[in-house]
Amino acid sequence: MEGSVIRVAIILLNAGRGSGEVARQHTTQLMARGNEVVFIHPGIGSGVEGAVNVDVQLPGKVTPVHEYLPSAGEGQKAVSTMGFEEAIAFVPSYERALERVIDGVDVVMGHHANLAAVAVANVCRRMGKPFVLFLHGTGIEPRHHGGYDDGVWAQIEGAIRAAEGLLVTTEYVRDSLVRPMVDVGLDRFLVLPCGVDLEEFHPGLGGDAAERFNLPDRYVICPGALTRVKGPQNVVSASKVYADRAHTVFIGAGEMREELEAELGDRGRFLGFVSAEDKAGLINSATLLVAAPEKKEHFGIIYAEALAGGTPCVAYKGGGVAS
Repeated sequence: MEGSVIRVAIILLNAGRGSGEVARQHTTQLMARGNEVVFIHPGIGSGVEGAVNVDVQLPGKVTPVHEYLPSAGEGQKAVSTMGFEEAIAFVPSYERALERVIDGVDVVMGHHANLAAVAVANVCRRMGKPFVLFLHGTGIEPRHHGGYDDGVWAQIEGAIRAAEGLLVTTEYVRDSLVRPMVDVGLDRFLVLPCGVDLEEFHPGLGGDAAERFNLPDRYVICPGALTRVKGPQNVVSASKVYADRAHTVFIGAGEMREELEAELGDRGRFLGFVSAEDKAGLINSATLLVAAPEKKEHFGIIYAEALAGGTPCVAYKGGGVAS
Protein backbone atom coordinates (compact mmCIF):
# COMPACT_ATOMS: atom_id res chain seq x y z
CA MET A 1 0.00 0.00 0.00
CA GLU A 2 1.32 3.42 -0.95
CA GLY A 3 2.57 5.37 2.03
CA SER A 4 2.81 2.34 4.32
CA VAL A 5 5.98 1.63 6.29
CA ILE A 6 7.94 -1.45 5.24
CA ARG A 7 10.04 -3.17 7.89
CA VAL A 8 13.15 -4.64 6.26
CA ALA A 9 15.95 -6.76 7.70
CA ILE A 10 19.26 -6.60 5.80
CA ILE A 11 21.83 -9.24 6.70
CA LEU A 12 25.42 -9.67 5.52
CA LEU A 13 28.07 -12.37 5.95
CA ASN A 14 30.45 -9.71 7.31
CA ALA A 15 30.97 -5.93 7.25
CA GLY A 16 32.19 -6.23 3.66
CA ARG A 17 33.83 -3.69 1.40
CA GLY A 18 31.93 -2.92 -1.80
CA SER A 19 28.93 -5.09 -0.99
CA GLY A 20 28.91 -3.74 2.56
CA GLU A 21 28.77 -0.20 1.25
CA VAL A 22 25.89 -1.16 -1.07
CA ALA A 23 24.01 -2.62 1.90
CA ARG A 24 24.61 0.51 3.97
CA GLN A 25 23.35 2.66 1.10
CA HIS A 26 20.23 0.50 0.85
CA THR A 27 19.67 0.91 4.58
CA THR A 28 20.09 4.68 4.47
CA GLN A 29 17.85 5.15 1.44
CA LEU A 30 15.10 2.89 2.77
CA MET A 31 15.03 4.84 6.03
CA ALA A 32 15.04 8.16 4.16
CA ARG A 33 11.77 7.02 2.58
CA GLY A 34 10.18 6.39 5.95
CA ASN A 35 10.81 2.66 6.23
CA GLU A 36 12.27 0.79 9.21
CA VAL A 37 15.47 -1.22 8.77
CA VAL A 38 17.26 -3.81 10.88
CA PHE A 39 20.92 -4.04 9.85
CA ILE A 40 22.73 -7.27 10.73
CA HIS A 41 26.30 -8.55 10.43
CA PRO A 42 29.18 -9.72 12.65
CA GLY A 43 31.15 -6.92 14.27
CA ILE A 44 28.32 -4.46 13.72
CA GLY A 45 29.85 -1.75 15.92
CA SER A 46 27.88 1.48 15.55
CA GLY A 47 26.22 0.11 12.43
CA VAL A 48 24.06 2.55 10.46
CA GLU A 49 22.65 5.56 12.27
CA GLY A 50 18.89 5.32 12.61
CA ALA A 51 18.71 1.57 11.96
CA VAL A 52 18.25 -1.19 14.50
CA ASN A 53 21.76 -2.65 14.43
CA VAL A 54 22.12 -6.31 15.40
CA ASP A 55 25.42 -8.10 15.92
CA VAL A 56 26.02 -11.68 14.78
CA GLN A 57 27.91 -13.49 17.53
CA LEU A 58 30.25 -15.85 15.69
CA PRO A 59 31.27 -19.13 17.38
CA GLY A 60 35.03 -18.47 17.33
CA LYS A 61 37.73 -16.05 16.25
CA VAL A 62 37.42 -16.79 12.53
CA THR A 63 35.41 -14.41 10.33
CA PRO A 64 33.91 -16.09 7.24
CA VAL A 65 34.57 -14.04 4.10
CA HIS A 66 34.02 -14.13 0.33
CA GLU A 67 37.48 -12.75 -0.46
CA TYR A 68 40.21 -10.90 1.43
CA LEU A 69 38.64 -8.38 3.82
CA PRO A 70 41.05 -5.82 5.35
CA SER A 71 38.88 -5.17 8.39
CA ALA A 72 38.86 -8.88 9.30
CA GLY A 73 42.64 -8.95 9.77
CA GLU A 74 44.32 -12.30 10.35
CA GLY A 75 41.22 -14.08 11.60
CA GLN A 76 39.45 -14.63 8.30
CA LYS A 77 38.81 -17.57 6.01
CA ALA A 78 37.01 -17.81 2.68
CA VAL A 79 33.88 -19.94 2.93
CA SER A 80 34.65 -21.33 -0.53
CA THR A 81 37.73 -23.07 0.96
CA MET A 82 35.99 -24.57 4.00
CA GLY A 83 34.81 -28.12 4.45
CA PHE A 84 31.12 -28.81 5.04
CA GLU A 85 31.15 -29.06 8.83
CA GLU A 86 33.38 -26.00 9.26
CA ALA A 87 31.21 -23.84 7.01
CA ILE A 88 27.78 -24.94 8.20
CA ALA A 89 28.80 -24.42 11.84
CA PHE A 90 28.53 -20.66 11.23
CA VAL A 91 24.92 -20.75 9.99
CA PRO A 92 23.18 -20.96 13.41
CA SER A 93 24.88 -17.71 14.48
CA TYR A 94 23.26 -15.85 11.59
CA GLU A 95 19.95 -17.59 12.20
CA ARG A 96 19.89 -16.55 15.87
CA ALA A 97 20.61 -12.92 14.99
CA LEU A 98 17.78 -12.87 12.44
CA GLU A 99 15.38 -14.74 14.72
CA ARG A 100 15.73 -11.97 17.32
CA VAL A 101 13.94 -9.54 14.99
CA ILE A 102 12.05 -11.66 12.47
CA ASP A 103 8.62 -11.25 14.10
CA GLY A 104 8.68 -7.50 13.45
CA VAL A 105 9.98 -7.74 9.88
CA ASP A 106 8.00 -7.71 6.63
CA VAL A 107 10.78 -8.80 4.27
CA VAL A 108 14.42 -9.90 4.55
CA MET A 109 17.25 -9.05 2.17
CA GLY A 110 20.33 -11.25 2.31
CA HIS A 111 23.54 -10.13 0.65
CA HIS A 112 25.70 -12.62 -1.27
CA ALA A 113 25.33 -16.24 -2.27
CA ASN A 114 26.89 -17.54 0.89
CA LEU A 115 26.15 -18.72 4.43
CA ALA A 116 24.02 -15.68 5.31
CA ALA A 117 21.74 -16.60 2.39
CA VAL A 118 21.35 -20.11 3.81
CA ALA A 119 20.43 -18.67 7.21
CA VAL A 120 17.93 -16.25 5.65
CA ALA A 121 16.25 -19.05 3.70
CA ASN A 122 16.04 -21.30 6.76
CA VAL A 123 14.57 -18.67 9.09
CA CYS A 124 12.16 -17.21 6.53
CA ARG A 125 10.92 -20.67 5.59
CA ARG A 126 10.17 -21.47 9.24
CA MET A 127 8.54 -18.11 9.94
CA GLY A 128 6.67 -17.71 6.65
CA LYS A 129 8.45 -14.49 5.70
CA PRO A 130 9.40 -13.43 2.14
CA PHE A 131 13.03 -12.83 1.30
CA VAL A 132 15.19 -11.62 -1.55
CA LEU A 133 18.91 -12.08 -2.17
CA PHE A 134 21.35 -9.54 -3.55
CA LEU A 135 23.85 -11.69 -5.45
CA HIS A 136 27.25 -10.03 -5.76
CA GLY A 137 29.78 -11.59 -8.08
CA THR A 138 32.33 -12.31 -5.36
CA GLY A 139 29.98 -14.80 -3.74
CA ILE A 140 29.27 -16.75 -6.94
CA GLU A 141 32.63 -16.55 -8.69
CA PRO A 142 34.53 -19.13 -6.57
CA ARG A 143 32.09 -21.83 -7.67
CA HIS A 144 33.15 -21.26 -11.28
CA HIS A 145 36.66 -22.27 -10.23
CA GLY A 146 35.76 -25.33 -8.16
CA GLY A 147 35.27 -23.52 -4.86
CA TYR A 148 32.76 -24.44 -2.13
CA ASP A 149 32.16 -27.88 -0.72
CA ASP A 150 29.40 -29.53 -2.76
CA GLY A 151 27.15 -29.85 0.28
CA VAL A 152 27.61 -26.20 1.19
CA TRP A 153 26.92 -25.10 -2.37
CA ALA A 154 23.77 -27.23 -2.49
CA GLN A 155 22.39 -25.25 0.45
CA ILE A 156 23.41 -21.92 -1.10
CA GLU A 157 21.81 -22.91 -4.40
CA GLY A 158 18.65 -23.95 -2.57
CA ALA A 159 18.45 -20.52 -0.96
CA ILE A 160 18.84 -18.82 -4.34
CA ARG A 161 16.06 -20.92 -5.86
CA ALA A 162 13.74 -20.27 -2.91
CA ALA A 163 14.13 -16.47 -2.92
CA GLU A 164 11.17 -14.38 -4.05
CA GLY A 165 13.54 -12.17 -6.03
CA LEU A 166 17.20 -11.84 -6.97
CA LEU A 167 19.06 -8.54 -7.26
CA VAL A 168 22.31 -8.05 -9.18
CA THR A 169 24.36 -4.98 -10.07
CA THR A 170 24.87 -5.79 -13.78
CA GLU A 171 23.69 -8.06 -16.56
CA TYR A 172 27.20 -9.54 -16.48
CA VAL A 173 26.70 -10.85 -12.95
CA ARG A 174 23.30 -12.25 -13.89
CA ASP A 175 24.19 -13.81 -17.24
CA SER A 176 27.85 -14.82 -16.81
CA LEU A 177 28.09 -15.65 -13.11
CA VAL A 178 24.72 -16.53 -11.58
CA ARG A 179 22.66 -18.25 -14.28
CA PRO A 180 25.39 -20.63 -15.49
CA MET A 181 25.57 -21.96 -11.91
CA VAL A 182 21.89 -21.73 -10.92
CA ASP A 183 19.37 -21.96 -13.75
CA VAL A 184 16.68 -19.51 -12.69
CA GLY A 185 14.52 -17.46 -15.03
CA LEU A 186 15.24 -13.89 -16.08
CA ASP A 187 11.93 -12.80 -14.57
CA ARG A 188 13.35 -13.49 -11.10
CA PHE A 189 16.05 -10.81 -11.45
CA LEU A 190 16.20 -7.07 -10.92
CA VAL A 191 19.35 -5.34 -12.20
CA LEU A 192 20.12 -2.59 -9.70
CA PRO A 193 23.43 -0.79 -10.38
CA CYS A 194 25.44 0.57 -7.47
CA GLY A 195 24.88 4.20 -6.64
CA VAL A 196 27.44 6.88 -5.82
CA ASP A 197 26.89 9.51 -3.14
CA LEU A 198 27.28 12.81 -4.99
CA GLU A 199 27.72 14.63 -1.71
CA GLU A 200 30.96 12.67 -1.27
CA PHE A 201 32.15 12.20 -4.84
CA HIS A 202 31.96 15.54 -6.63
CA PRO A 203 34.45 17.82 -8.40
CA GLY A 204 36.09 20.20 -5.97
CA LEU A 205 35.24 18.17 -2.86
CA GLY A 206 38.76 16.94 -2.19
CA GLY A 207 38.91 18.56 1.22
CA ASP A 208 42.27 18.40 2.93
CA ALA A 209 42.89 14.67 2.46
CA ALA A 210 45.71 15.06 -0.06
CA GLU A 211 47.37 17.70 2.11
CA ARG A 212 47.11 15.61 5.28
CA PHE A 213 48.72 12.66 3.52
CA ASN A 214 51.39 15.01 2.16
CA LEU A 215 50.70 14.13 -1.47
CA PRO A 216 51.96 16.07 -4.49
CA ASP A 217 49.63 18.19 -6.61
CA ARG A 218 49.58 15.56 -9.36
CA TYR A 219 49.06 11.89 -8.51
CA VAL A 220 47.53 8.76 -9.97
CA ILE A 221 45.33 6.88 -7.52
CA CYS A 222 44.72 3.12 -7.44
CA PRO A 223 42.08 2.07 -4.88
CA GLY A 224 41.50 -1.54 -3.89
CA ALA A 225 42.71 -4.53 -1.95
CA LEU A 226 46.38 -5.37 -2.39
CA THR A 227 45.70 -8.86 -3.69
CA ARG A 228 46.83 -10.39 -6.95
CA VAL A 229 43.36 -10.61 -8.49
CA LYS A 230 42.86 -6.87 -7.94
CA GLY A 231 45.99 -6.22 -10.01
CA PRO A 232 47.98 -3.63 -8.02
CA GLN A 233 51.13 -5.31 -9.33
CA ASN A 234 50.12 -4.29 -12.85
CA VAL A 235 49.75 -0.65 -11.82
CA VAL A 236 53.11 -0.74 -10.04
CA SER A 237 54.68 -2.03 -13.24
CA ALA A 238 52.89 0.55 -15.39
CA SER A 239 54.03 3.36 -13.11
CA LYS A 240 57.54 2.99 -14.52
CA VAL A 241 56.26 4.55 -17.75
CA TYR A 242 54.79 7.74 -16.25
CA ALA A 243 56.73 8.15 -12.97
CA ASP A 244 58.34 11.36 -14.26
CA ARG A 245 54.85 12.89 -14.65
CA ALA A 246 53.03 11.75 -11.52
CA HIS A 247 53.38 9.69 -8.36
CA THR A 248 51.12 6.67 -7.89
CA VAL A 249 49.14 6.44 -4.66
CA PHE A 250 47.59 3.16 -3.52
CA ILE A 251 44.78 3.02 -0.96
CA GLY A 252 43.82 -0.36 0.45
CA ALA A 253 45.35 -3.20 2.41
CA GLY A 254 46.40 -6.73 1.58
CA GLU A 255 49.05 -9.40 1.73
CA MET A 256 51.02 -8.01 -1.22
CA ARG A 257 51.87 -4.66 0.37
CA GLU A 258 55.46 -5.37 1.40
CA GLU A 259 56.33 -6.88 -1.98
CA LEU A 260 54.71 -4.02 -3.89
CA GLU A 261 56.31 -1.31 -1.78
CA ALA A 262 59.74 -2.73 -2.55
CA GLU A 263 59.00 -2.75 -6.29
CA LEU A 264 57.37 0.69 -6.37
CA GLY A 265 60.26 2.42 -4.63
CA ASP A 266 60.14 6.21 -4.82
CA ARG A 267 57.58 6.24 -7.66
CA GLY A 268 54.69 6.48 -5.20
CA ARG A 269 53.24 5.54 -1.84
CA PHE A 270 50.94 3.06 -0.13
CA LEU A 271 48.54 4.71 2.32
CA GLY A 272 46.91 1.51 3.57
CA PHE A 273 43.25 1.27 4.48
CA VAL A 274 41.69 4.75 4.72
CA SER A 275 38.30 5.99 5.89
CA ALA A 276 35.43 6.36 3.43
CA GLU A 277 35.70 10.14 3.80
CA ASP A 278 39.41 10.13 2.99
CA LYS A 279 38.89 7.74 0.09
CA ALA A 280 36.38 10.13 -1.47
CA GLY A 281 38.64 13.14 -0.93
CA LEU A 282 41.68 11.40 -2.39
CA ILE A 283 39.76 10.23 -5.47
CA ASN A 284 38.20 13.67 -6.01
CA SER A 285 41.64 15.30 -5.85
CA ALA A 286 43.50 12.79 -8.01
CA THR A 287 44.78 13.56 -11.51
CA LEU A 288 43.84 10.09 -12.76
CA LEU A 289 42.33 6.88 -11.37
CA VAL A 290 43.79 3.62 -12.61
CA ALA A 291 43.05 -0.03 -11.87
CA ALA A 292 44.22 -3.15 -13.67
CA PRO A 293 42.61 -6.23 -12.10
CA GLU A 294 43.48 -9.75 -13.16
CA LYS A 295 39.81 -10.70 -13.24
CA LYS A 296 36.72 -9.16 -14.77
CA GLU A 297 35.12 -6.80 -12.27
CA HIS A 298 31.44 -7.38 -11.60
CA PHE A 299 30.55 -3.68 -11.48
CA GLY A 300 33.58 -1.46 -10.92
CA ILE A 301 32.32 1.06 -8.39
CA ILE A 302 35.65 2.91 -8.26
CA TYR A 303 35.22 4.02 -11.87
CA ALA A 304 31.77 5.43 -11.14
CA GLU A 305 33.15 7.19 -8.06
CA ALA A 306 35.99 8.71 -10.09
CA LEU A 307 33.68 9.96 -12.83
CA ALA A 308 31.33 11.47 -10.25
CA GLY A 309 34.31 13.22 -8.69
CA GLY A 310 35.48 14.63 -12.02
CA THR A 311 38.57 12.42 -12.06
CA PRO A 312 39.41 10.77 -15.41
CA CYS A 313 39.92 7.02 -15.15
CA VAL A 314 41.62 4.26 -17.09
CA ALA A 315 39.41 1.17 -17.19
CA TYR A 316 38.83 -1.74 -19.58
CA LYS A 317 35.97 -3.23 -21.53
CA GLY A 318 35.14 -6.42 -19.70
CA GLY A 319 32.87 -7.87 -17.04
CA GLY A 320 30.38 -5.38 -15.66
CA VAL A 321 32.63 -2.34 -16.10
CA ALA A 322 31.30 -1.47 -19.55
CA SER A 323 27.78 -1.22 -18.12
